[in-house]
Amino acid sequence: METTVKKIYRNTDSQVNKELVLYGWVRNNRAQKEFGFINFHDGTFFDTIQVVYEESKLQNFKDVQKIRVGSSILVKGELLLTPEAKQPFEIKATYIELLGDSPEDYPIQPKRHTREFLREVAHLRARTNLFHAIFRLRSVAAFAVHEFFQSKGFIYTHTPIITGNDGEGAGQTFGVTTLPLDKIPMTDDKKVDYKKDFFGKKTNLTVTGQLEAETFALAFKNVYTFGPTFRAENSNTMRHASEFWMIEPEMAFADLNKDMEIAEDMVKYIIKYVFEKLPEEMVFFDQFVEKGLTDRLLKVLTTPFARVTHKEAIDILLNSGVKFENKPVHGQDINTEHEKFLTDRYFQSPVFVTDWPKDIKAFYMRLNDDQQTVAAMDLLVPGSGELIGGSQREERLDYLIKRMDDMGVPKEDLEWYLDLRRYGGCVHSGFGLGFERLIMYLSGVENIRDVIPFPRTPKNCEF
Repeated sequence: METTVKKIYRNTDSQVNKELVLYGWVRNNRAQKEFGFINFHDGTFFDTIQVVYEESKLQNFKDVQKIRVGSSILVKGELLLTPEAKQPFEIKATYIELLGDSPEDYPIQPKRHTREFLREVAHLRARTNLFHAIFRLRSVAAFAVHEFFQSKGFIYTHTPIITGNDGEGAGQTFGVTTLPLDKIPMTDDKKVDYKKDFFGKKTNLTVTGQLEAETFALAFKNVYTFGPTFRAENSNTMRHASEFWMIEPEMAFADLNKDMEIAEDMVKYIIKYVFEKLPEEMVFFDQFVEKGLTDRLLKVLTTPFARVTHKEAIDILLNSGVKFENKPVHGQDINTEHEKFLTDRYFQSPVFVTDWPKDIKAFYMRLNDDQQTVAAMDLLVPGSGELIGGSQREERLDYLIKRMDDMGVPKEDLEWYLDLRRYGGCVHSGFGLGFERLIMYLSGVENIRDVIPFPRTPKNCEF
């Protein structure tokens, strides 16, 4: 009967001493004089299974001896228990057929490769243990996100990829145009004539689905988006990419406290979920990527997330006695080294930093009564720093208009957004979680380029 490596590992007893059929790839082939061993992998499970073949059993024994790493094969054989050996069981082959050869220049040989090299062959790197584990984790974590929100009655909302607004107001957008770059039409006052463009206006790839998601939150109450976003930020750090996926829930009749509760519940749910679904991969990450990862993540499940205002956080940093490379300053952002101190040393747990200075936050965040801060929160986690950013949205029309005027946000293209306050507006909140940051946090992998199948970064758009 046709089976898979995963079925063998998960339901061994039902397949022992039966003639099995498997399709997959050769990870290694150790040929001896009268027998040989193939490390067989079919993509369904993290671990390989050993296939033993013998000259007395195979008519094409000498051809099988020559099968190279990376080749695809068909295997028929009997599953035997091997309690006395390293592996718990093995396939005793009665038939092996080469389906697709792999020449000697196959890049993924059975040896240690650097992550830098594997990025150059990103179309093949999922065949290694590390990237097989990462991308299976990515799949399972994505499903966990949907299960979490669906179980709470949230509506999955598809927001546009092409948009006419810059939700973050930072101007770091990728323009979308069909205008001929060698002969751009201009207006009489020497500006680009976007009326002649495909959409008849200036458009760009989205930096966030939040603004559109708010429209659905004020109809469905609780919604979430989960899709690609784009930032034209010329940054070459290990934590930034030009294309990444964002999880963005929006909730009507929810203040900042409710926002933080949902964020904490979601993080804990996903951690629990991946440990249940991917025990082998999580052990691998703990052993070969970040020692102590398991303890760090499981501690999160039993620890309430700390909460501190931005002012209190700066005071803690200033009074810590630690000489930071960048001195903490009231009214300014918190650096990576500050985040690390707060999470790893001071609180020794994830921490929400709330009530941020209004001058360093987006126009849509609700102004606090002190007129100096906004009802915003960042979730900082041990080992990774900022994981989530969110806020209570400004529901008061006059306050929102003033903030847009003060920050130079054009209102003409956002009248529909203002309508949400004009027609039945209410207190509402939401947050954004960068999915790749989450995968880095769960796996211990430090570079965002290694948790995206085909990373897009400045000067890099391969594959």
